[in-house]
Amino acid sequence: MIFVGFGFLMTFLKKYGFSGVGFNLFLAALGLQWGTIVQGLLHDKGQKFHIGIKNMINADFSTATVLISFGAVLGKTSPIQMMIMTILEIAVFAGNEHLVTSLFKASDTGASMTIHAFGAYFGLAVAGVLYRPGLRWEHKNEESVYHSDLFAMIAIAITGEKQYRAIINTYLSLAACVIVAYALSSLVERRGRLDMVHIQNATLAGGVAVGTCADMEIPLYAAMAIGSIAGIISVLGYKFLSPLLANKLMIKDTCGVHNLHGLPGVFGGLASILAIYLGKSTVSTMAMQAAALGSSIGSAVVGGLVTGLILKLPLWDQPPDEYCYDDSVYWKVPKVRELDPQFFQHANHNHLEHEV
Repeated sequence: MIFVGFGFLMTFLKKYGFSGVGFNLFLAALGLQWGTIVQGLLHDKGQKFHIGIKNMINADFSTATVLISFGAVLGKTSPIQMMIMTILEIAVFAGNEHLVTSLFKASDTGASMTIHAFGAYFGLAVAGVLYRPGLRWEHKNEESVYHSDLFAMIAIAITGEKQYRAIINTYLSLAACVIVAYALSSLVERRGRLDMVHIQNATLAGGVAVGTCADMEIPLYAAMAIGSIAGIISVLGYKFLSPLLANKLMIKDTCGVHNLHGLPGVFGGLASILAIYLGKSTVSTMAMQAAALGSSIGSAVVGGLVTGLILKLPLWDQPPDEYCYDDSVYWKVPKVRELDPQFFQHANHNHLEHEV
């Protein structure tokens, strides 16, 4: 999920595939190490700590928040800025996670609140502070091509849960979400065509939303309902809310993490509160779940704003507007071979015109 799922999900930009996968790998490696250290310092109170599977999993979770936030600023930040964001965000995440699990004792098995919602709103806060008027309208490189969208589809298959009940609920939620996303995408687009952005992202929203109550004793139809509603929220978010954020609130969300992680994560937190109210879980209380949701969003926004102000300093070598969403700024990119124009001189492209 960390190295392949997030990485390939960010390859949709036509000239930013190297950076999408490459920087994802770099940030994941940095985050896993830093996350292990922060978790050890926090839970072992500065003493010598041992690294085991549990520590590695917790570090993996903290890295996921960074990669979600990375999607909000994709193509607009330098590697140095991304490194600083990784270090600061993991520290804030660790503090919020400790608050949610140790003080509030809230239930968040699939981390809809502590990872997905937190990562999305942290990234949106950073993107808002780093907003540049020159990128308000769609950049010439801020679009996909046929093969870049195909690579991004790989990420859809990279999912997983660890508990039997969580597997069943997540499975049904995702299945329902996929059907709804396809149907609604066809409904909101002209001539009933499907939008690849919706299919790449909104089909995963069900897994995000059901995460918090995945291990609760909710009926199977409830898991499917959560997935269906998450699919609706995500598709409508991509269609209507993302342009509104960019044009009115000056928040340019490159990957639409608000629609895939933010809104479904918040919805998942609210669904867990309702599940507890209906007596489907005794692990936590409604008040503690609400406090966990508020803490995750609040700490993410505040931490993101502070991080954004730090990243806005001119010494971090932020790429100029004309070179955003372009691999060639930081990567050695192979030259593109021009296609023989004779391929396009006939309706039948299966043969070349013989030279005379």
